[in-house]
Amino acid sequence: MKTRRYFLIMMSLVFLFLLGLSPACTANKNIIKPGEFVIEPPTLISHGFEWHIEGDDNRNAAVKVSYRKKGEGDHAWKEALPLLRLQYEQTGQFVAPNMFAGSIFDLEPDTEYECSFIMSDPDGVSGKNNKLVTVRTRAEPMPFEGGRTLHVYPYGYEGPKEEPAFTGLNRAYAQVQPGDIILMHAGLYQMDRGIYADDLYKGAGSGFFGTYRLTKSGTPGKPIAIKAADDGEVIFDGNGCFNLFDVTQADYNYFEGVTIRNTDIAIFTGLKNLAGCSGLTVKRCRIEDVGMGIYGTYAGSANYFIADNTVLGRDDPTRLTGWISRCVPWSTQPGYPQRIAGPDGSYYGITVGGQGHIVCHNHVAHFHDAIATDQAAGPPQEGQPAPVAIDFYNNFISDVADNCFETDMATQNIRVFRNLCINHAHASLSSQPVYGGPAYFIRNIVYHAPERGAIKMYMSPAGVIFYHNTLLAEVNIGQASVHTGASNLHFRNNLILGENPESQKNYIPDDFRGIFFMDTYTSYTTSDYNGFRPNEGYDMQFAWNSPASGARTDYENPREVHAFRTLEELCNATGQECNGILVDYDIFQNVRKADLSDFTRIYKTEELDFRLKPDAVAVDKGCILPNINDDFTGRAPDLGALEAGRPMPHYGPRP
Repeated sequence: MKTRRYFLIMMSLVFLFLLGLSPACTANKNIIKPGEFVIEPPTLISHGFEWHIEGDDNRNAAVKVSYRKKGEGDHAWKEALPLLRLQYEQTGQFVAPNMFAGSIFDLEPDTEYECSFIMSDPDGVSGKNNKLVTVRTRAEPMPFEGGRTLHVYPYGYEGPKEEPAFTGLNRAYAQVQPGDIILMHAGLYQMDRGIYADDLYKGAGSGFFGTYRLTKSGTPGKPIAIKAADDGEVIFDGNGCFNLFDVTQADYNYFEGVTIRNTDIAIFTGLKNLAGCSGLTVKRCRIEDVGMGIYGTYAGSANYFIADNTVLGRDDPTRLTGWISRCVPWSTQPGYPQRIAGPDGSYYGITVGGQGHIVCHNHVAHFHDAIATDQAAGPPQEGQPAPVAIDFYNNFISDVADNCFETDMATQNIRVFRNLCINHAHASLSSQPVYGGPAYFIRNIVYHAPERGAIKMYMSPAGVIFYHNTLLAEVNIGQASVHTGASNLHFRNNLILGENPESQKNYIPDDFRGIFFMDTYTSYTTSDYNGFRPNEGYDMQFAWNSPASGARTDYENPREVHAFRTLEELCNATGQECNGILVDYDIFQNVRKADLSDFTRIYKTEELDFRLKPDAVAVDKGCILPNINDDFTGRAPDLGALEAGRPMPHYGPRP
């Protein structure tokens, strides 16, 4: 009998093994095995990392992150956010890798750091569980001090000239070498494309097209600089041409202090699958009366620095205009729908494709979309660089017909932080979609986004993080009308106060007009420590739709709508927002609910003060997020973008 029992047990184990279901094999799938460790391109103040793995099927592993300046003692180690766990999240046909990814924020430029990563798993780690890497942040690009200076004057200038002197940019550019500075003296640089050889006389544009085609490259330490001479305004006027500056064939070209106007595309940087530049710098320039400001979609582009510019489109600066009229009656207004092309239309303010870009301290206004990653990039492809390691910070965006920021089609470590977004007709922060993430939205302010609310999250994005934002509009995640949700989302320490309950019409169920709607494919999407202002006149305020029966993921079946009246009901049913609180507009120094009786109104920064009152209920109600709110002033971090008692961030161009 014992022999027979032993034989049956052994045969069962063999059968399970042949099916790949042996107990030992099942347990091993929960053990984590570290794989390739990737250091992404650095920016001035951030650095991103990826750590690929095998195993950890039960998703209980973690990676602790700490950092210090190179050469400092053990006391100098600082904790950063843990890496985000990605686990085969689905976005359309794309499936995210099995990996960790994340960023360290607010580093110092041109500084060497040691970064420590320690992987842990209750089920065990097969292999070396730690990484210690040394990285260096980038320095701000500057003209090369040892290069030649070539002086350029406009056609018709008759005053004294410094040598070597040239009439028009083209003649100087023909002589330029890496490290040279082309110093543009005050005046108007413009050609008449309708006059034969006008460009040859004026050294401006190129014949029929009126385009400066820059084809010479500098180097990281020796850019080719086109810089204003500080003797008056330097104006490059396109005279209605399609594209004024084409740098698609020129790496490490540098623009500073000039005005570019009257053209459909001011600076064209690259085109998907064809060509594009790297190392572009645009600083302290004014770009106005354009269809698009700085535009490029080439995946191989890298390391732009676009800072302290004013970029203005052609939309009416006195009133907000929409392009869809589903929830707000934009169609009743003159100029509807907003145009994106032609003499009175503008599309993108700044668009970047590729990796390692920095877009900071710009003022962008009067466009369809303000600042974006390449919306046409599509899912990551083998052999093609993915959009990673991009920083958008301290920008001021106003009067936009669609989105303030788009992280659309991005993959890992897209960082949108400390931006001011006011007056956006159709949602402000877009992730449509993100392929795996993380895409970070941290300490941004959104005000007056009357249609679709503060966030646009369709096409099943994955790996999006919202920390410490002040969102004065509804938050709707997913689109229930077509059963699309999102994956692996995390909300902490945000303020969410509604503006227009009807903004959700046609996007979520007809009977829901609450403040927070979550539709997620993953049971590990989380939300807590946020402050909400419920919408008046509506019963159900919170919805949380996730996979049924406790499944970790479900990408096949629509999630049922589960709506709740109170945070307590939401907490008891889902475990979410157990530390959430209710707030109202009186927590702010001077902010009122946007007045939708005039939904086209352009609010000004001087009439809004988003700082918290010292005794506001949102003070000291947040959770600690290392490297994000280390400088909190009270018993705990405050909710929202601005910590009470701390200096205000500077949004837009610096003096």
